[in-house]
Amino acid sequence: MPDVQTASAVVANTQLRVPETLEQALDPAWLGQALAAVGQGGRVTAVETVEVIKTVATKVRFTATFDGAAGTQAFCLKGLLDTDEMGRMGGSTCVLEGDFYTTIAPQVAVQVPEAVAVVTDRDAQQSVLLMRDVIAGGGRFCSALEAFSADEAAQSVEQLVKLHAASDILAQTPWIRPRAAELARMPHMTAEILQGLLDGPRGDNLSPAVRNGARLIEGMKALADRMAGRPEFLVHGDAHAGNIFRTDKGAGLIDWQVLQRGGWAVDVAYHLCAVLPVELAETEERRLLGHYLGLARGHGLAMPDDEEAWLQYREAVMYGFYMWGITRRVAPDITVLFTDRLGRAVMRHDSFALLGVG
Repeated sequence: MPDVQTASAVVANTQLRVPETLEQALDPAWLGQALAAVGQGGRVTAVETVEVIKTVATKVRFTATFDGAAGTQAFCLKGLLDTDEMGRMGGSTCVLEGDFYTTIAPQVAVQVPEAVAVVTDRDAQQSVLLMRDVIAGGGRFCSALEAFSADEAAQSVEQLVKLHAASDILAQTPWIRPRAAELARMPHMTAEILQGLLDGPRGDNLSPAVRNGARLIEGMKALADRMAGRPEFLVHGDAHAGNIFRTDKGAGLIDWQVLQRGGWAVDVAYHLCAVLPVELAETEERRLLGHYLGLARGHGLAMPDDEEAWLQYREAVMYGFYMWGITRRVAPDITVLFTDRLGRAVMRHDSFALLGVG
């Protein structure tokens, strides 16, 4: 079975209910309706769970056996299942991801899992995504804690270039928002709350000037203001190692819940400083930035000169540091690793000074 999004878009189903529990999601009757396009009219006669991964969202790998010629096929379902009220408040990000697969994925050259169904309730702001099982197709998902080599980072940077090369889409997609500016000004993330998070283990290796909640919020605001005056790109916004998979075709990207319009450097700086161990980032990041710039120019993108690009990259490290600084519903070992790597990159590049934050 194919493991990469095909040229034809999957259509969002707005008639089916969006399941709230894993039991509802794996109900054969519901799956038979959700998967009608690939089931060739056959009802689902058996469902076998392969793996359940619970993070903020639930990902469940399973097989469904259809009555008829469609046989048994392997899928992965992603959604907010068996979660509390606070968790379900994140449903708008699932709707955004569903819209990516129905609208954007068929128009970009990025390798992504093949979506076969999206079930969305826009009034309730909830959505679930059904995809082909990448692992069953021979692929492998990277661990969030997996350290990339410079060559592996170069491969995933190439996927970011392909995404950014499709930025003309933004003219027709006003629903893709400048999320960095919105995240910088979230009323419920106060300096006091952020300071409490940074005072935990995630900030242990950071200087007092960087381990500062009020200053980090101001840094994120300053970065958002800088990007507002620059060309906009189609940005993934969360390209850490856990959102990369590999097949015989190379690297691919998953998790489009923070899809946004913004500066190209947000993706590149976040990605390199999150996936590379600190010592490797120190020696390889500028070369890998050059790799990105060369590919981007080859795609016809108007990029700044090398020195200006290096400046924008060093400023943009602030985004990833902020994103992991505010994170509360991810495993502590992952949160500590990424906050540390990105915070130390902010220290290394003196990003606060570059952004004019005292």
